[in-house]
Amino acid sequence: MIDLRDIGFRYDEHEVLRHVDLTLEEGELVLVSGRTGVGKSTLLGVVTGLVPRFTGGVLSGDVLLDGASIVDQPPRERAHLVGYVGQDPLAGFVADTVEEELAYGMEQVGIAPETMRRRVEETLDLLGIADLRSRDLRTLSGGQQQRVAIGSVLTMHPRVLVLDEPTSALDPTAAEDVLATLTRLVHDLGLTVLLAEHRLERVLPFADRICLVTGDGSIRVDTPHRILTDSPIAPPLVELGRLAGWDPLPLTVRDARRQARSLPALAAPSPKRLPAADPLVLARGVSVVHGHHVAVREVDLTLSAGRVTTLMGRNGSGKSSLIWALQGTGRRRSGTVDVAGDDPADLAPAERRTHVGLVPQTAADLLYLETVAEECAAADAGAEAASGTCRGLLDRLAPGIDEASHPRDLSEGQRLALALSIVLSARPPVVLLDEPTRGLDYAGKGELARIVADLAAEGRAIMLATHDVEFAAHVADEVVVMADGEVVSSGPPRRVLAESPSFAPQVTKVLGAPWLVVEEVAAALGEARA
Repeated sequence: MIDLRDIGFRYDEHEVLRHVDLTLEEGELVLVSGRTGVGKSTLLGVVTGLVPRFTGGVLSGDVLLDGASIVDQPPRERAHLVGYVGQDPLAGFVADTVEEELAYGMEQVGIAPETMRRRVEETLDLLGIADLRSRDLRTLSGGQQQRVAIGSVLTMHPRVLVLDEPTSALDPTAAEDVLATLTRLVHDLGLTVLLAEHRLERVLPFADRICLVTGDGSIRVDTPHRILTDSPIAPPLVELGRLAGWDPLPLTVRDARRQARSLPALAAPSPKRLPAADPLVLARGVSVVHGHHVAVREVDLTLSAGRVTTLMGRNGSGKSSLIWALQGTGRRRSGTVDVAGDDPADLAPAERRTHVGLVPQTAADLLYLETVAEECAAADAGAEAASGTCRGLLDRLAPGIDEASHPRDLSEGQRLALALSIVLSARPPVVLLDEPTRGLDYAGKGELARIVADLAAEGRAIMLATHDVEFAAHVADEVVVMADGEVVSSGPPRRVLAESPSFAPQVTKVLGAPWLVVEEVAAALGEARA
């Protein structure tokens, strides 16, 4: 159906893709994986036509659709055949409300009004967003915006759907719903899906093939079992299978549970005992209202020195609104926030940053200079930190970024890593991170977990809002779960995560409580074998 033949792409002397051959068949879901910044988004852009028209650079090779070359065809002339949803859905919206956004693309190609109405209704039901039809797009949570973006493309009934990190802003249940919907379209309607994703644990059960983009710009394409045998990136389920020597490697929790019967008796991990700690943030009765929508309802929260708190909950539950209220920029209808005796809302922005550091979901909002080097130098100067502090953090999270690159030319994961490095360079006593693992590969998330642990060890209070249950299992000292603007559960991760079918990590689903992460199983296996 779509053939990429000997595709190469480079910026000046930097070769991103080389000698790439890839065939996408009708009615298959192909997962694109690889380390952060290796060229996954570039590969998707070649298929959609956005590369090199909107990125610059030099493209070589050919792209064929049903045997006819489309490499010189502008993206607008492919839009009815190849639908695309990028990493930042808000950047692609052109209308004001959900219903208008779903209809916009059909209006541009002259679809009959009665057909448009039917497709809008079908898509609202398909993605579970019918209750959002009249909402202003800017008032939606990141996950809700992601579903609307996918819906706006699906209404066009494309033959190929290209998705860049489509589940990164979705809670686990919503992610599974979207992926199940895509799979139903693949199987029932013959839709071809090309999907780039870092959280492989979500997508593997649905993928027909994996296209692994390597560090030298080439690709390997094969079945998930064959690629994951020696892939440098793998979800916890596959890491557990590698550790236990299971063959074939499990791709689903059900497969892993069956093979787990072969494990020897293992000593369960001991509960983590936390020493008493001083509270750094005291929030009492915090409420946030957006228009007529109550986003946060009389929440009490304490963040203590040396503790990592993860804030979880379905999309639209109020996590981001609560974080902005704690930071002081977000308006509160009621309640108080105390950080070291001050209310951040009463402080000037420069002083506020010395109390509370915040990395928002849209990390690019923090980047405004012309090069990575300038951003790092400004961060060091603003934090009065030693020269190279910010760059050192960046190299830990996403190594190899050219210091002369413009921040807007980086991948989503690289921009996030740069924004994280800028905020963490200041080492504020309270650090708030909103979806800090979006766009980061497993190695980057592991390094972020170590950085967060270091900050906690220095006595800082860290709270991060995340849908990444695997990351939460690694870093959390306490888990707070929100629903409809209220805290509905809180406590240690071995209790809160294990209690929830939605938020339980893969190791917990396979082995049960109190197991959380593969490293615990590795330690127990080592003891059993010794």
